[in-house]
Amino acid sequence: MSELITAELVDLDLSATTKDAAARSLAERMVAAHRVTDLDGFLADVAAREAQMPTGLDGGIGIPHCRSEHVNTPTLAFGRSGAGIDFGAADGPADLIFLIAAPAGADDDHLTILSGLARRLMDPEFTAALRAGTDPRAVAALIRGEEPPEEPEQERVEAGNQEQKEAETATEAAGGTAAAESVPFRIVAVTSCPTGIAHTYMAAESLAAAGRAEGVEVTVETQGSAGFKKLDPAVVAAADAVIWAHDVEVREKARFRGKPLVDVGVKAGINRPAELIAEARRKAERGEIATTPDTDRAAGSGDGDGNGTGSGADHAHFGVRLRTYLMSGVSYMVPFVAAGGLLIALSFAIGGYEIASAKSVADHFVWGEADSWAALLNQIGSAAFGFLVPVLAGYIAYGMADRPALVPGFVGGAIALTVNAGFLGGLVAGLLAGAVVMAIQRVPVHATLRGIMPVLVIPLIASAVVGFLMFIVVGKPIASLQNALTDWLNGLSGSNAVILGVVLGLMMCFDMGGPLNKVAYAFAVGGLADPTPGSLKVMAAVMAAGMVPPLAMALATTVRKRLFTKTERENGRAAWVLGASFITEGAIPFAAADPLRVIPSVMAGGAVTGALSMAFGATLRAPHGGVFVVPLIGEPFLYLLAIAAGTLVATALVVLLKGARRTTPEAAGDAGADGSRVTVAA
Repeated sequence: MSELITAELVDLDLSATTKDAAARSLAERMVAAHRVTDLDGFLADVAAREAQMPTGLDGGIGIPHCRSEHVNTPTLAFGRSGAGIDFGAADGPADLIFLIAAPAGADDDHLTILSGLARRLMDPEFTAALRAGTDPRAVAALIRGEEPPEEPEQERVEAGNQEQKEAETATEAAGGTAAAESVPFRIVAVTSCPTGIAHTYMAAESLAAAGRAEGVEVTVETQGSAGFKKLDPAVVAAADAVIWAHDVEVREKARFRGKPLVDVGVKAGINRPAELIAEARRKAERGEIATTPDTDRAAGSGDGDGNGTGSGADHAHFGVRLRTYLMSGVSYMVPFVAAGGLLIALSFAIGGYEIASAKSVADHFVWGEADSWAALLNQIGSAAFGFLVPVLAGYIAYGMADRPALVPGFVGGAIALTVNAGFLGGLVAGLLAGAVVMAIQRVPVHATLRGIMPVLVIPLIASAVVGFLMFIVVGKPIASLQNALTDWLNGLSGSNAVILGVVLGLMMCFDMGGPLNKVAYAFAVGGLADPTPGSLKVMAAVMAAGMVPPLAMALATTVRKRLFTKTERENGRAAWVLGASFITEGAIPFAAADPLRVIPSVMAGGAVTGALSMAFGATLRAPHGGVFVVPLIGEPFLYLLAIAAGTLVATALVVLLKGARRTTPEAAGDAGADGSRVTVAA
């Protein structure tokens, strides 16, 4: 295994003034060391990770990182900045910058090395040594670990707990500890982050260190990219409280049911571990018990609410929980939509729309005929589309009641197709399956039956009940409603179509990838399962409106550069590509920095684009792709005109609103090294 970092990857006088420039400077060293194969591709992956969550940490640390196919070996580059660079940390700029690059298929050993470094960043002596170092070779050696090798994830934290136990035992033997104080307060914790490389392990180390300082026994399970080693069930059972510091779903939540729970983001685990421990102790003292989805409950333990969304959702408003359930189904359905829709769209581009009625390629396929290849693509795409409704229903049920609900959910979704209840039928089937399983889980059963409940009894009974309801009770009424909705969409014309386009455009641009955006997108892709002229217009309007926010911000940063910081202008260049690719999230950095001016502006532009797209009668059979699927769009010229019009409207509004502020000359330009501006009046 090659060394993680060498002297050539250390810059003790990093001159960059922005996080993007810093990442580029350090990445260029990786390219020179033949560890990164494509500089721009790698930096795009770094920027995409940064857009998910800022990577600045309290204590003057920045850790931009990603997994990328442009990385051929796990690599770390280190830069030390004299002026400091803003990575979004609450306590100010970072002077220690670590660019972590992991291959897309990095093995567990490599990821353990990277996670070990992330944990060591929580050690003040380690960071002090980095700030004092003068020789790149010595700094590289320090980062590689001249100290004893790091133990894999869980074991390091458990070792700290063991040391604490041994110290307590020795104190007791000396008679210095009262019997009442012999057992410390025990906490089990889970940490995880989207990439699973850095924040996951830093939060674990921070919580464990805070626990040792407070005299609390903290045992942490890190659910990172290298997989995870489950906590010993005996440790969980003995715990007095639970802390989840996570930005992705905690796996196997059931183990923690019935414990006081503190549920926060992963950065809270890094930045304020002592507060989380104190909150866990307070909840335990008050007797606050959180319920979580439980495989034991699936086996008939008969308690807990079984909604599958964790403690936060357990106590949430019903509307919030319902949205969570529906988004669970939609998130699993979208890849089927993307793959199937694009294959079908390509088949139409090659063989025309009549290719949908071609004979099965299993019976007739000629290697040299374009029509045979078009038919093949169409039939593969249609097969993928056949899973849309069952997958939607199955994973809505899964979001409600975990794995025991998958079978009745899929069965209900398949029946929805059989009775022509379509997309709406899948929604109802998933909700019914989840509700039925949750009801069964509340029925007490004898301990001897619990082992077969989740694999036999629950799927059997729930599938029978859901099947009865879908075939006999609700299937036909939902099918009638689905047909009525289809007829309504097909009959939309004039002002009605324009109004629908406005509403869809507003939804796509309000939260830019959030719940409202996903609801509008799900409504559109649901229509592609059984396409009609009306549903194809809806899909076109949704994609067009979703392209407007990043394109508008890209244009605004081009025509009025002085209104934006250097970092925003750099983000604007990337937003051109993101907008053209229908990645609405490309506008999020701008909206986060100035929501009151950016969000209304892009909503207005999206409404204009949605309205014009519907008015022009543009259609789209592909669920994604942006300008790259324009050849597959009905009325392509008018479609692009609608996008351009909305982009111009949004750009004009954001420039007008930002320009209306009275700012100092420095605020309009590049005031400081960090690109910050000073606003005199809003």
